This record gives sequence, structure tokens and C-alpha cells, in this order.
Amino acid sequence: MEEWSYTLSAYTFLKGTRMKEAWSRPYHVVLEVENHECTIVKRFGALGLKHLKVIDIRSSSPQSVKHLVELDPAEVKHLSNPPAELRQITGKTEGEAKPSIWLDSSGCNVCKTILECDAFLVSGKSLQDATIMYSFMVPSFEAYQKILAAMKQAGLKVNILKMGKFEPKAGVLTEKQERIFWLALKGGFFDYPRKIDTEELAGKLGISPSTLSEIVRRGTRRLLESYFKSET
Repeated sequence: MEEWSYTLSAYTFLKGTRMKEAWSRPYHVVLEVENHECTIVKRFGALGLKHLKVIDIRSSSPQSVKHLVELDPAEVKHLSNPPAELRQITGKTEGEAKPSIWLDSSGCNVCKTILECDAFLVSGKSLQDATIMYSFMVPSFEAYQKILAAMKQAGLKVNILKMGKFEPKAGVLTEKQERIFWLALKGGFFDYPRKIDTEELAGKLGISPSTLSEIVRRGTRRLLESYFKSET
């Protein structure tokens, strides 16, 4: 039987070194995939949990993938015999951010392909049966094609819901600032609570957190100066 290790979301992120200049023309892709291989859906489906959302994936070894899973406390509360780690979730009160748990598993073709193509997951949401809606960022159109081809080669049924390309506006921001802001916005950096923090986003893009912070600071200043430029 497959072994699972549960860890609450206080997970120490190991800074990545990939995804540097490759992110010059990124895409945001949303797919519906009939994925019967998903070990996360299988695991929680067996417990009776249907509303699952994976908000991050990381390679932990060549044979293992870590999934950060967001759960509904109300669903966990109604489990007759939840695992000890899940019982901690029932203490969450209404209105608080949903708790998340790191799960280590063998992964599936979808997650492994996304990671191998230097893309990063925004979310993976279970819809019905084995259908999962994946939202992810890819560094290039070629990376998107590679992911799609790998899924189809694995026999997965794929429905493309959305594919948005970064298009520089040549306005207030520099192209580099625009690209970083676009990736940050699509990746959930400006959401509340944040889906991705400065260190995590910087690691995915292959830059230092201080560099990312400086790009965001200067870009924000430019936007504010442009917004208030009519004031005397």
C-alpha cells in the first residue's frame, strides 16, 4: 500500500533555480482533465471528501511529488473516523482561511509533466468523478504544447478551457515589470490570503526574493505616479 506523509502547511520552501529567462513569454492555461490516476482524489475520495483543491506541487524526489491540498473543514468535520492529522482541521472557524496539508505521493502523469516542463500549478480542483480542472502557468508556448502532448499520449481526455498569453502593453511599466506583475496576479500573489508569497514566486521564476521585491516596489511606484499624475 502506498505510504502517505501528512504535514501541516508550515512547510519550508527550498528555493528553486530553474525558470529564468525562459519566462519571457509565459502563458496561463486552464484545462479540464479526466484523470483516473490522481492519487490525491483517490485517497480523499475513499474517505468521502469530494471538494478538494491542490494549490501547489513540488518534486520531492524522482519518484515522489508533494501536493499542498486545501480542504473544507466542514467536510472533514463530518468524517466518521478521520486520520489524526485531519482532526486538527476541525478546529478552524468559519471565515478563516481554509487549512492546507502537504501530502507526499508517487504523483501522476499530469503533475509530473507540469513539473518537468518548468511550469507551476496555480490550482487543481476536483469537479466530478475523476475530472479535475487544472490552472497553471507555463514559461512558453512550447512548454504548453509539450504538456498537452504528454497528457494525450498518456490517454487522458483533455478539454482546453482557457489559454491566455502575456502581452506587453508598452505603457507605464517596463516589459519586465509587466511580466512579473502578470505572473504574480495570475499566480495569486495579490489574493487574500496569498496563494503564493514572495519567496515562493521568486523561487519559481529563478530570481532572488530581494530582486522580486524590488521589481514589484518600483513597478508599484510607477503605477501610483501614473494614477496620481493629474494632482498638483
